[in-house]
Amino acid sequence: MGQSTVEREIVSSRLIDAPRERVFGAFSDPERLARWWGPAGFTNTFHQFEFRPGGRWRFTMHGPGGTDYENESVFQVIEAPELIVLRHLEPMHAFEMTMTHAAEGGRTRLTWRMVFDTAEECAAVRAYIPRGNGENFDRLEAELRRGE
Repeated sequence: MGQSTVEREIVSSRLIDAPRERVFGAFSDPERLARWWGPAGFTNTFHQFEFRPGGRWRFTMHGPGGTDYENESVFQVIEAPELIVLRHLEPMHAFEMTMTHAAEGGRTRLTWRMVFDTAEECAAVRAYIPRGNGENFDRLEAELRRGE
């Protein structure tokens, strides 16, 4: 048996009022994704978005206070429309993120499971990541209401 990851993980979930194909599509389209990714008040500049296993996603998140946050991830698994797994690289926090899209009667149970490399790194962000993920889900729902 593998070691438990509970001390290294943060799980956020929401039931989204849209079919999973639409929810998945709001992530797989970089123009749409750039509009909703991140907590409230953030904007994004995408530098690279290769939505395929082994593809890179490089972008800058611009915080509402003017701070820029460089991000880089590598997509590991993509199974449309139900699963995206990516590895978020340093210099920001290093973690693996599994995004599942489960169909629930025409709606989608979206679950993000972030497993950090260390318990210390997870503890350092646990105070704000759940709130930020909730704001991210709010922005996704607004993007879905906006339409295609």
